Amino acid sequence: MTNAVMNVGVLVVLGAVVAPVLRRLRPGPLVWAALVLVALTVVFDTLMIAADLYVFDPDLILGVYVWGAPVEDLAYALAAVLLMPALWTWLGRNDQHDEHGGPTSGGTP
Repeated sequence: MTNAVMNVGVLVVLGAVVAPVLRRLRPGPLVWAALVLVALTVVFDTLMIAADLYVFDPDLILGVYVWGAPVEDLAYALAAVLLMPALWTWLGRNDQHDEHGGPTSGGTP
C-alpha cells in the first residue's frame, strides 16, 4: 500500500467521523488553518529532507512534490485541521457554560 492510498483512506474516515461537528463551525478559520499548516509543512519538510533528517521510499510515494516535500506529507496537516477542532469541541463541552462560553447564571463562580 502506498502512502497516498493510506492517507486518502484515513482522511475519508476521519472526515466522516468529524463532519457533524465541523458543519457547525465557521469554515473561514478552518480554511486559514489548513493553508497555514500546509505552508508550514511544505517549508519544514523541504528543510528536513534537504538536511537528510529523513528520506521517503520512492516506491511508496507518488513522486509529486510541492517545493521539496512529497504531496502525501500534506495529509497530516489536513488531518490535524479536521481532527483538532472536532476534539476541541467534543472535549470542551462543559455544562457550567452557556452557548457563548460564559458561565451560566445562578452558579457559583
